Amino acid sequence: MLIIRRPHTNPFFNIAAEEYILKAIADDVFMLWQNETSIIVGKHQNTLAEINYQFVKENKIPVVRRISGGGAVFHDLGNLNFSFIKNGEKGKLVDFKKFTDPIVEVLNEMGVPAKFEGKNDLRVNGLKISGNAEHVFKNRVLHHGTLLFSSDLSYLNRAINIKEGKFEDRAVKSNRSKVFNISDFLKTEVSLQGFKEQIIDFIFKKDRTSAFYSFTEKDILEIGKLVTEKYSTWNWNYSYSPKYSLQNSVNTKKGLVHFKLEVKNGIIGYLKITGERINVKLAAKIENFLKGVPHNETAVKNTLQNEWGKTNEDGLTIPAILEGLF
Repeated sequence: MLIIRRPHTNPFFNIAAEEYILKAIADDVFMLWQNETSIIVGKHQNTLAEINYQFVKENKIPVVRRISGGGAVFHDLGNLNFSFIKNGEKGKLVDFKKFTDPIVEVLNEMGVPAKFEGKNDLRVNGLKISGNAEHVFKNRVLHHGTLLFSSDLSYLNRAINIKEGKFEDRAVKSNRSKVFNISDFLKTEVSLQGFKEQIIDFIFKKDRTSAFYSFTEKDILEIGKLVTEKYSTWNWNYSYSPKYSLQNSVNTKKGLVHFKLEVKNGIIGYLKITGERINVKLAAKIENFLKGVPHNETAVKNTLQNEWGKTNEDGLTIPAILEGLF
């Protein structure tokens, strides 16, 4: 088994690296890695329904879709991620407990009474410290999980604090469990770096045939290509979301304005704007402008500016419309 130490903290690179290793490197692999502040959504999720859009935009938080299923997770440098990529027999590849057992053993050795509970969580006294997900490719499986060690949990909660009932879709929903940091359960202070080294030592002792591996220039180039073509694109991170509808209301100078839209493959297919005091003909023009436009704030804003202008007497300003549509 290869043990890969990854100094990279760019979330686009790190998520792309997992797909690259899964498909391009034949060996079994174990990795520990960290991302800068980011939100990682599951493959089958509606991205906009999983994030606090305004908070994410204002704080310029990267949002990246991964290839595994499951729910959205928050990453920062206080969170440690682990990945197993292994060969196996088709039909017997998915095994959450098998891949989390080594992590549980390390935590137990440190005096943290962690257990695997439910479908894919690690918990301490019933309190969640880790979420896990898997993806199968041919005869290989990717298992990865978070290890909240010293994350900013208040920031986490704001980043994924969504408005309930705003979206309707058949996408996979995140299980919004309250989470806790591993460092809170340690009897003796340990740094995150020390925690990493204990896990690597444990994995190495379990398999003395393991060898350490660093990405080659070719590896980095290929991963970078995946970032450019897939993982940094709006099409993958947002447009890939299943069909969804959105309903939202915004206070304007002309009272409450209601927005309802339907989106498929990232494109606005239906839009209705209503309000007791708005100009119906003007609302119809805006609806017409935006049908067929990507449900992307830049695309919507550019379309409105090009087709219509910046404001009007009815209070339907571009900022109000953007607030209503996102």
